[in-house]
Amino acid sequence: MQKCLIAADIADAMANASWIRRMFEAGNELRRTRGADKVFDFSLGNPDVPPPAKARDVLHALADDAVRPCGLGYMPNAGLPEFRANLAEHLRSEQAVPNLTAAQLTVTVGAAGALVTFFRTVLERGDEVLVPSPYFVEYGFYCGHFGGILKPVPMKGPEFALDVKALLAAVTDRTRVILLNSPNNPTGAVYTEADLRALAEAVNALNATRERPIFMLSDEPYRVFAFDGATVPPVLSLSPYAAVLGSFSKSLSLAGERIGYIAVNPALEGWETLAAALTMSNRTLGYVNAPILGQKLANALLDERVDLSVYDARRRAMAEVLSAAGLRFSMPRGAFYFFPEVPGGDDVAFCGRLMEQGIIAVPGRGFGMAGYIRLCSAVDIDIIRHSADGFRAACR
Repeated sequence: MQKCLIAADIADAMANASWIRRMFEAGNELRRTRGADKVFDFSLGNPDVPPPAKARDVLHALADDAVRPCGLGYMPNAGLPEFRANLAEHLRSEQAVPNLTAAQLTVTVGAAGALVTFFRTVLERGDEVLVPSPYFVEYGFYCGHFGGILKPVPMKGPEFALDVKALLAAVTDRTRVILLNSPNNPTGAVYTEADLRALAEAVNALNATRERPIFMLSDEPYRVFAFDGATVPPVLSLSPYAAVLGSFSKSLSLAGERIGYIAVNPALEGWETLAAALTMSNRTLGYVNAPILGQKLANALLDERVDLSVYDARRRAMAEVLSAAGLRFSMPRGAFYFFPEVPGGDDVAFCGRLMEQGIIAVPGRGFGMAGYIRLCSAVDIDIIRHSADGFRAACR
């Protein structure tokens, strides 16, 4: 008799594993059989632009500091006090909350760890998390671990604008979180200040009548990736019930160091309870604290960022390739993804045709919207340009 080794919900999750990872593994197999120079892999958002040059000197200094007593030891679970204080100062202007302090911040194991920590802290079994669709597929797993139910709400129009009316129409008594992601993965859309403000005003009005309020949670790991004059409006200042999270994985190319954060609004009545609970969840989920070297590195590089001109050049090159192939898409204003519509409407079949040309893309259904594909432009510009013939052949 076959023994049941894992939980049923984890077995279900594995059976419906991320299309991103599935296509990434397919790309690895294709490289093995065809050779790396004949594969054009746009599946995984792994930032390859080097960290700021200052990181080298900072790392050398950290190496000397690490060998002192407790140089790599435990710290407060919410994060290094100096880092939290400096991060709070950094976020005051970014989020337009001038009275934000370290007390409202918890340093986490990446933005993913921040999401998991937040959901563990506020969700009861059966609570709903509304999210504009398409969306990053892991969101469903993050809230599902604690009995939360992810409830996608389609964005509107070819530019994937935030549909405030649809979001509010989807609110029920069990709605606990409205999860926002701007710049958006997978579409590259940047939500407008007017839409965000309208949503916040409606949430504030709803919360005046609710014992368990709805949180506006803004996931912002791509905040610095804004192009063509786009600006990413702050969310934290729009509502006492807003919280913002982010990471340094993309902005500093520190994805492997897993440094993120959650900030709650000091205008929230009882914010002390929420902040303390986030720190406790962060500890008891087994994170204990975010990596100490990553925190010190991010602290020293708070005012730095990777070379965004490299990403912008790749974005423009990808747009040229897709346009030449005849694919319809909305030009992304942020992040480093494209979400074009596929000819014929079958995204899985079209990914198969692309794979015949050595091109690895992710079906849109992996992000809650079939009929599209996601392409990551965080790859060498020559790979983008050399994929042009393959895209044209697949479209034919």
